[in-house]
Amino acid sequence: QVQLVESGGGLVQAGGSLRLSCAASGRTFSGYVMAWFRQAPGKEREFVAQILWSTSSTIYADSLKGRFTISRANAKNTVYLQMNSLKPEDTAVYYCAAAQRHLAFGGRVDYWGQGTQVTVSS
Repeated sequence: QVQLVESGGGLVQAGGSLRLSCAASGRTFSGYVMAWFRQAPGKEREFVAQILWSTSSTIYADSLKGRFTISRANAKNTVYLQMNSLKPEDTAVYYCAAAQRHLAFGGRVDYWGQGTQVTVSS
């Protein structure tokens, strides 16, 4: 079955960086959109970024452009989220997602990972 396994979360000071990884398995993802979402305590889950597996075309949440970068490594079937200049408000559980449709505009996710905690201290 399809599995999305996130890793790379942790505790970091404000201004620091983290790189999250999402290892995808269980099917071919060449026609898929891969994305990152996040959910902060007491808030709804929100879109962070997406990448088309086949073309590497990307879309970002406007508020995160310039600080976060999504990428993928075909050979490793892995999607990354590089997060720089982290702020305390970036604290959240970060989820990897996959779908056969765009996710930046509210599309339905087909598969979710279990999430990885990112905590940014001030």
